Amino acid sequence: MKVTADQDICASSGQCVGFAPRVFDQRDEDGVVVVLDENPPAELAEAVREAARSCPSGAIKIVEE
Repeated sequence: MKVTADQDICASSGQCVGFAPRVFDQRDEDGVVVVLDENPPAELAEAVREAARSCPSGAIKIVEE
């Protein structure tokens, strides 16, 4: 699994951080998503998928490898 986030379309909702805080964070100044781990371990895969599904702007993309 490879995770990316488009910071240009991020809505700063924080949904991703709520579902997968070991994979996502938000910038302090504007709340835009930051990917902490582009290749998260298998045990976090479902949480990352849920974060992507819950993203209101569709900024989070997952490529299954």
